[in-house]
Amino acid sequence: MSEQLAGLTVGLIGAGNISHVHVAAWKALGARVLVYSLEGAPELAEQYGLEVMPTLEALLPEVEFVDVVTPSATHKEITLAAIKAGTNVICEKPLTLTAADSHEVIDAAKAAGVRLYPAHVVRFFPAYKAAYDAIQAGRIGPVAVARFFRQASSPAGAGWYREVDRSGGVIMDLMVHDLDHARWLCGDVTSVYAVQNPPTVDGISPVNVAAHVTLTHDTGAISHCRATWGATGTTFQSGFQVAGATGVLKHKSTEYSGITEELQGGDEGGDLLIPASTLGESPYLSQLRELAIGLRGGPEPRVLASDGATAVYLAEAARASMETGRVIDMKTFVSTGAVA
Repeated sequence: MSEQLAGLTVGLIGAGNISHVHVAAWKALGARVLVYSLEGAPELAEQYGLEVMPTLEALLPEVEFVDVVTPSATHKEITLAAIKAGTNVICEKPLTLTAADSHEVIDAAKAAGVRLYPAHVVRFFPAYKAAYDAIQAGRIGPVAVARFFRQASSPAGAGWYREVDRSGGVIMDLMVHDLDHARWLCGDVTSVYAVQNPPTVDGISPVNVAAHVTLTHDTGAISHCRATWGATGTTFQSGFQVAGATGVLKHKSTEYSGITEELQGGDEGGDLLIPASTLGESPYLSQLRELAIGLRGGPEPRVLASDGATAVYLAEAARASMETGRVIDMKTFVSTGAVA
């Protein structure tokens, strides 16, 4: 248990699949966890030794901050309720389903003096963080081209995921991780172009679908993100390849235990594995520790509410591009919400 987090009481809101990894992390940090959820709270509490709260209103005064792990469409309402009660918030990605809503909750938090952090866990996966550190250190020179991919068994066969106004579809639900990471590694985004196959029809996502998004960055880099909801049983995979002027960073979740560097020239040529192994503590534990320390007044974490809002903007721009077939200029889109 971290001494910085001694005596921590966390309010977990939601009891779905992602709640299990969050609970495991909070328990590892020695936190007392109170849980409220419309469904599944008693079962989750019994499994992990949590305390069930009957209502959100009863939960909020009892906790230091809340961890929101509910379906995406509920994030805004729950976060605003916590902010109104003066309670700090960690919220699973996406922060909200629209950038306008993200800015509404950010503005409300600022006005109330409440801290708000989005949970973008990919920034805490060792291979992705190693790529960021290598780029910041100039190991591969200026980034020119980057590719990111992510695939998973489709959750859209049942439930709310097929309803794009509730899930945001495959881009907001799955690709938002890589949109955030592409911006983190390559710089702010100036334009977005996206395609999806099969297309969304009448607001209903296909069960099995692939989306491709091309981003241009203010650094001159170009990045491509691919996200796939595959057939039932599709193995989860993710990875990246980032090429700079003097080297390439590569990672694939099914092939490497770390990140491979291919460097040109000097005494460091050849392939290096950084880190030697990514086996260790859960990235969710790393993430929640860093966010909780930030909420207690420690250093700001590596991901802020503004990053969460920007990731939502990029996902919205991608959907606008798919709907219009046009490249979206982000400066115009952010300032007016209109297609350039």
